[in-house]
Amino acid sequence: MKRRDFITLLSSAAAWPVAARAQQPGRVWRIGVLETVSQALNTTNMDAFQQGLRALGYVEGQNYALEYRSSDGDDDRFLDLATELVRLDVDLIVTRGTPAALAAKKATNTVPVVMAASGDPLSYGLIASLARPGGNITGLSALTSETFSKRIELLKEFVPTVAQISALLNMSNPGLARQWSEIEKAARKLGIQPQLSDIRKRDDIERAFDAAGKQNANALIIGTDTLTQSNSQFIVGLAEKHRIPALYASIEFIAAGGLFAYGVNYPDLYRTAATYVDKILKGAKPTDLPVMQPTKFELVINLKAAKLIGLTVPPSLLAIADEVIE
Repeated sequence: MKRRDFITLLSSAAAWPVAARAQQPGRVWRIGVLETVSQALNTTNMDAFQQGLRALGYVEGQNYALEYRSSDGDDDRFLDLATELVRLDVDLIVTRGTPAALAAKKATNTVPVVMAASGDPLSYGLIASLARPGGNITGLSALTSETFSKRIELLKEFVPTVAQISALLNMSNPGLARQWSEIEKAARKLGIQPQLSDIRKRDDIERAFDAAGKQNANALIIGTDTLTQSNSQFIVGLAEKHRIPALYASIEFIAAGGLFAYGVNYPDLYRTAATYVDKILKGAKPTDLPVMQPTKFELVINLKAAKLIGLTVPPSLLAIADEVIE
């Protein structure tokens, strides 16, 4: 996938002399990671994060160690996991998603927290402002809510006959209420009737697909959060079984066989998060590091998945796609 540009709010770490990176010889930094899924399911993002660290002079096992903790699809576990990382005396915590960041904020106001991706950190009180985050939290926003209007437009172009859509969202996640609001507004504007399927556990997902069929939904839109990420393969399989087009809010679902997705490049976010880690370990305060927002988004289309459900992809979408899987 193509690398994407971000608003440049950090000076280029690559320009720093190598000697400057050899701070505190012999010190092994402990980096806590508070994630939504297991390390095995998160390989692409973590590889990008560690590549970013390597480019800055960090070598795992030599001058840093990872303490990886995953909620494995259960947001209720985040606070205990965050507290565990604090007790391990980590030097900082890297998080993904609003619930993980909120848990880290509750667990500590002293250990620096770097958001590798957060939907809307300002609205949920994680930071005071983008330019001056305040407190101990900074990092990157994935702008997940703001891009749903564009996703609905793409869905309409993908399936011109769509009249009803079902949105599968875990409404226990505080970040998803705004996503549903954006979906509702965008769908109604295009004459599409939106339906909300509130999914809070794995069993709810299959019921949501059955309900979508009974309600004559022409397509699905899948939110991105702990539950959907940890069940990506299950969701993609159900979409294929029910032969219903599904649009994903994260390109990660395409790796699981999903039909099409529009969103940020998460490996890019994780790679950029490494620069925050580096600056903080060198003495920068989170409150002085502005929160970055993505400026580019990717459209990825899976022709294999389209063929499996008998769907023809409009040439107009293929022409603007950043990646097409044959």
